[in-house]
Amino acid sequence: MTKTILITGATDGIGREAAMRLAADGHTLLLHGRDEAKLADLRERLRSRPGGAALSTYVADLSRLADVAALAEAVLLEHDHLDVLINNAGVFKVADATTPKGHDVRFVVNTVAPYLLTRRLLPVLGAGSRIVNLSSAAQAPVDLQALERGGALAAMEAYAQSKLAITMWSRHLADELGDAGPVVVAVNPGSLLATRMVKEGFGVEGNDIGIGADVLVRAASSGEFADATGRYFDNDARRFADPHPDALDPALNRALGEVLDRMIDEVG
Repeated sequence: MTKTILITGATDGIGREAAMRLAADGHTLLLHGRDEAKLADLRERLRSRPGGAALSTYVADLSRLADVAALAEAVLLEHDHLDVLINNAGVFKVADATTPKGHDVRFVVNTVAPYLLTRRLLPVLGAGSRIVNLSSAAQAPVDLQALERGGALAAMEAYAQSKLAITMWSRHLADELGDAGPVVVAVNPGSLLATRMVKEGFGVEGNDIGIGADVLVRAASSGEFADATGRYFDNDARRFADPHPDALDPALNRALGEVLDRMIDEVG
């Protein structure tokens, strides 16, 4: 059965490759990107394929939470149901690591933006839907003060904290929504894949990008993930596994959720 699937960060890396594969399977795609030219190129590539993909495109800078809110509003205006939301977009090493409001951009893009987008789209994500959040093997305890109030963090420190944070709120949201809500799953797509982020961040070519795209396609469409709400899939181990211990602590997850709620409440 074909699905309606929103993918953030669809113009590069595993997001782009997953979009190509999902389009080939006949799914209706809602594709987000920050770069309008790259998004237009992807749209034309998909539409020029035999059969053509049914798709919509959306431009938004996820480091700006007002853009995230506008993205959610645009999707809600055009769609009354989503089968899958893939929060794929992420950043690691960047030229300017601080947003105008003083927050670390890794936290904003990798953690807060997908939380805001997911919260705003919950009205069209029912019990049969799925939310797939991109985590990482790199996970480190979250400094809630640095998340909420800003502060200087090294690139890897901020990235690893942001990826544990999205893993934590995935479990927290799954617990909150229960069986009446969509499946919420966090996925480590694989370490050091051949993405631009890995090349720029580590100076290596990386492993086959298809490793990550494959698990995103499976998470979006296969029965393997149908009952996986609140769980963490480690694609390095090729199985569901325990995340960092902090993500298994309901009190820590709840505290993180309270910080994120305050941050997105400021968006209006």
